[in-house]
Amino acid sequence: MLMPDGEWEPHMEFALKSGINYFDTATSYGADMEKQSESRFGEILPPHRDKIILLTKIHEREPDKAKAEFEASLKRLKTDHVDILLIHSIGPDDTLSNIADGVYKVIEQFKAEKMARYIGFSSMDSAERSKELIENLDLDVTLLAMNPTNYGNFIEVALPPARDKNLGIIAMKVMRDIVNDYAGPKELLEYAWAIPGAHSAVVSMTGMGPLEENISYASNYQEGSTSSAKMYELENRLSPLACSEHLVYAKPGYYDGMIC
Repeated sequence: MLMPDGEWEPHMEFALKSGINYFDTATSYGADMEKQSESRFGEILPPHRDKIILLTKIHEREPDKAKAEFEASLKRLKTDHVDILLIHSIGPDDTLSNIADGVYKVIEQFKAEKMARYIGFSSMDSAERSKELIENLDLDVTLLAMNPTNYGNFIEVALPPARDKNLGIIAMKVMRDIVNDYAGPKELLEYAWAIPGAHSAVVSMTGMGPLEENISYASNYQEGSTSSAKMYELENRLSPLACSEHLVYAKPGYYDGMIC
């Protein structure tokens, strides 16, 4: 949340009262702000812990550093476990062997110790590497960049094996850098909800107006209401935007959580 103290708290409280029950964070989120995202979550969410799905991510790849990173996350979140723990931002430099022999063993152990109910990874940088991990590791959840620009080809490459293995699939980058100027929030949300096999979508938003608007869209959405023709039209309209000129997360050196 890119809002100062005194402004972000009412937004979280309103989200909770409105029925939002999935909260997504990571150690890098808000690192450059006055208060890191996990610490903010730790101020608001503990009384609601048994009613929400709490997700955080490990950025470190070395086992000892990954273990320390997650233990620090739990302290900031003021909980003894998370519902979903992901390896953060799998990219082309993450080889299967390095992940399997390193941080994957750490999150497996956290799951065995019931410090994480479900484990997996997130990716916006490599659909091919995502496919490889999905096919070769015992995972529960994946968080993939999926929107009508089809940046990264995650829908074609990584989504099918995730469906085949019955993973929980969450869409991210649903709106970023394409909403309003190129497409409306309603059609972008409905596109994400209509992706075959996708179970949820994570959307970052600033301001009570967008929050209320998006909750309204979700409350009134009817499964099956988004036709394949409508999805195809949106893909054709937005496919030219799948480049670093339009998408900040396509720029070299970008990482989730940086202020840009």
